[in-house]
This record gives sequence, C-alpha cells and structure tokens, in this order.
Amino acid sequence: MKTIIFTEKAPAPIGPYNQAVLTGNTLYTSGQIAINPSTGELVTDSIETETKQVMENLKAVLEAANMTFENVIKSTIFISDMNDFTAINSIYGAYFNEKSAPARETVQVAGLPKNVNVEISMIAVQ
Repeated sequence: MKTIIFTEKAPAPIGPYNQAVLTGNTLYTSGQIAINPSTGELVTDSIETETKQVMENLKAVLEAANMTFENVIKSTIFISDMNDFTAINSIYGAYFNEKSAPARETVQVAGLPKNVNVEISMIAVQ
C-alpha cells in the first residue's frame, strides 16, 4: 500500500508524479528543483541560493510525512556542472549532522528540468 505525500509548502509536481510516496515506513521523494512554492518562480540567483531552495523544498516534503533530515538514509544529487560540487555540498551539508548523514551519490548530467543546475531526491525511513 502506498500513501501519496503532498504539501503546499513545496512546489506542486510539474508532470505525472507526486512530491513523495510513503510505503510502509519508507518515504521516496521525487527530485526537487529550486522552485519557490509561494511564487512558482525558479530561484537561480546563485548555486548557493538554488541549492538552499531545493533543500527547503525537500524539508517541507519530509515534514509533510512527519520526518526530518535525520530520517534520510539515501540522497541522490544531480548537477549540471561538477564545478559547482563544492558550493552545493556546503549548503547540502548544513542540513545534516555529519555523523549521521545519509549515503549519497552526486552525478553530473547533461540537463535537468527547466534548465536548473541542481536536483536532489531522497529516501527516508521512519
């Protein structure tokens, strides 16, 4: 059985998917990009502000499922330019306790939705 997770505090899906799906005690988030949920506008002033918006969107989705970043066991980061890795990693890392941070991979890709620079998805367990 699956439960669809939705919150207005994160961007509405822009295609045939949901913000997250909870099955049993495991939450699978869809990839989040830097859309401000209040305005619907992309936040791409800098890679730092873009990454922060992505993480805030993920935080809202986790909270809608009664979870926090402490529940995250796996993250996947897609970036359009590996030269942005250090800046992205710095913002991303601020949301986790380094001793209990999740497993993760970071992959450079040829393109992302709406031509953004970063997209992150997560798996979390209650």
